[in-house]
Amino acid sequence: MKSDLNAVKIVQALKKRYPQKADMDLGNPEDSLIATILSARTTDIQVLKIFPSFRKKYPNWKKLAAADVKGIAASISSIGLYRNKAKSLKALAQKLLNDFNGSVPSTMDQMIALPGVGRKTASCVLSYSFGVPSIAVDTHVFRIARRLGWSKGKTPEKVEFDIKELLPEKLWSDVNRTMVRFGREICVGGNKPKCWMCPLAKFCPFEPKTKEK
Repeated sequence: MKSDLNAVKIVQALKKRYPQKADMDLGNPEDSLIATILSARTTDIQVLKIFPSFRKKYPNWKKLAAADVKGIAASISSIGLYRNKAKSLKALAQKLLNDFNGSVPSTMDQMIALPGVGRKTASCVLSYSFGVPSIAVDTHVFRIARRLGWSKGKTPEKVEFDIKELLPEKLWSDVNRTMVRFGREICVGGNKPKCWMCPLAKFCPFEPKTKEK
């Protein structure tokens, strides 16, 4: 299917503005998977603050699989949903050891079968660690895609597939990486995006455009 030219231009513009790697791209699939799971309902800054001590305490899947859930929870208690995340991380470690010989799998179907892993987390890790073209639809991507008119979808999965129809595969992994920062800085939540400073304003149908006070 032919790509949408305006959508391509938008992603290219965001790539120029935000060239850095994603915050949860920690250089290997194990760290990136754990960090991305921890980042749900939590800022990346909070995750990165506790991550070194967490990994020092649980340096491998065997340690994590054998750990007490309460101990895991205590080590991540400063972030959101820490009790549920502790249960998921222990179950994740056990499944990876039992079913994948301790290695993080590299396909979507295998990833979403893991405890605590949905399409967003799977897409992040597939993109960061395995170079698989993926679109992770978090709250920023969901909001921005709808404002741009890329999708009217009411679920992250529908928005993901709508975006894939507009962009060539080579740009898929740039969507989340750039839109997260764009959503924090300019296309913020609520009804007050910073349209006056937006590099995408000429492409965006969102109305009424906001003006600087």
